[in-house]
Amino acid sequence: MEAKEIKKIGVIGAGTMGRGIAQVFALHDYPVVLIDTEEGFLKGALEKVKQRTDPELWDRVKSLIKTSTRLEEVKDCDLVIEAVFEEMDVKKAVFSRLKSICKEKTILASNTSALSINELAKSVADPTRFIGMHFMHPPKVMKLVEVETGDETSLETVDQITELSKKIGKVPAVVKDSPGFVSNRLLFALIGEALRLLESGVATKEDIDTVMKYGMNHPMGPIELADFMGLDICYHIMLSIYEGLGDERYKPTHQLETLVKEGKLGRKTGEGFYVYDK
Repeated sequence: MEAKEIKKIGVIGAGTMGRGIAQVFALHDYPVVLIDTEEGFLKGALEKVKQRTDPELWDRVKSLIKTSTRLEEVKDCDLVIEAVFEEMDVKKAVFSRLKSICKEKTILASNTSALSINELAKSVADPTRFIGMHFMHPPKVMKLVEVETGDETSLETVDQITELSKKIGKVPAVVKDSPGFVSNRLLFALIGEALRLLESGVATKEDIDTVMKYGMNHPMGPIELADFMGLDICYHIMLSIYEGLGDERYKPTHQLETLVKEGKLGRKTGEGFYVYDK
């Protein structure tokens, strides 16, 4: 199957990443089946997609996104992308169910940002057709797709996904399975060091962010970025990399852990390291 033969996309999970991925494919004229566990989640997801779609394009985008609470609806899809909660057992459960649903030639992909592709591949019927397809947040805006390969991922599957990524206006980068891959190994080395500088009192969060914005020309400082991503997501990614590598650079700081426990998760809750207007 070449990328041109990938004609219908399934996306499992209608959260921030799942709905954004569905939007990207629909904007490029691919029919999409968006799956989640509750109709309310799906309705809310479509509302978010509408808010982030040019009004003149909305009717076309809406017509291409079918929503369902039934996983069986992806049975005719040529590519199914999992974008559920970043937890190994949750993702494995999804892929285990897909074994009896998907076509033999369907490519299965995970949007995981840190979990092992090789470990996830143990739950699929054909590991040669399993791959990581890590979109950046927000999917509509960010150009990169980190294409993560497992030990058994075939070159054909890699070629299909890199070609498809280009067809939807993205820039693919192929990386091997490793904790945090490339994007998050680099990103969270920076965010982790910024949080350690903050916790040790070397500088305020504002000044740490100022250094990176005006000294390194980053569009957003690392602590602002953590709030933007969601501190719960940051915590789980850092913990996953730390457990995978045993590298102290990725160990979540006490302050980060406390904020997550208190439900102060950044922009999405109105407060994290910074306080935001609701």
